[in-house]
Amino acid sequence: MLSIFWKEINAFFSSLIAYLVIVVFLVLNGLFMWVFTDSSILDYNYASMDPLFSLAPFVLLILIPAITMRSFAEERQRGTIEFLYTKPLSDYAIILGKYLANLCLVVFALLPTVVYYYSVYQLGSPVGNLDTGAIIGSYIGLFFLSASFVAIGMFASALTDNQIVAFILGAFLCFVVHWAFDYLASMPAFIGNIDAFVDRLGIQSHYDAMSKGAIDTRDLVYFLGLIAIFITACHATITGKK
Repeated sequence: MLSIFWKEINAFFSSLIAYLVIVVFLVLNGLFMWVFTDSSILDYNYASMDPLFSLAPFVLLILIPAITMRSFAEERQRGTIEFLYTKPLSDYAIILGKYLANLCLVVFALLPTVVYYYSVYQLGSPVGNLDTGAIIGSYIGLFFLSASFVAIGMFASALTDNQIVAFILGAFLCFVVHWAFDYLASMPAFIGNIDAFVDRLGIQSHYDAMSKGAIDTRDLVYFLGLIAIFITACHATITGKK
């Protein structure tokens, strides 16, 4: 598994993929957090990092499928997938190696946003007047959201030989799992009946709960279960395609 992990990491950083992902993520979030007047914290009356954590899922919805689309689709296009299968590695070792490499790249993109925290911390009146607990919870929620999107994106890549199709399918599935259940729960057919249950099926409600600084075991179990489901689905797909 480690050999696959390092192979993927080297492939990322020997091309423009890693640098583009990190730069695009930071630039987009930076613009919305500091420049655009509708969301700039400089126009707020209190120190907060809410613009970052509100916008980040939308940015990751595009960036993560763009990272994961090459996981298996590119291997098939280049004809290297058969060579990979000849290695003394189990299918799960291959999947987990690629999964951890993709997730690490996303974490590398998230780490520089700590500078945003320091800046907002200094802008507080008095200095440090910031809900640090909620921010830590938001970062944890953002990590698990990213981990879920990576698993979904890899599953989409395993379904097709075309990277563009894998990207579109991955972005669509991430949108459905994150936001679709929230919209469904607000439909008249569910309101007052099972709206709360339907809402909890999606990522949005669990991410919002963690963003408040309350790390509930049920939210962690949800994310871990979601990741396990799509990793298992990815395994079943590549096994069926052998």
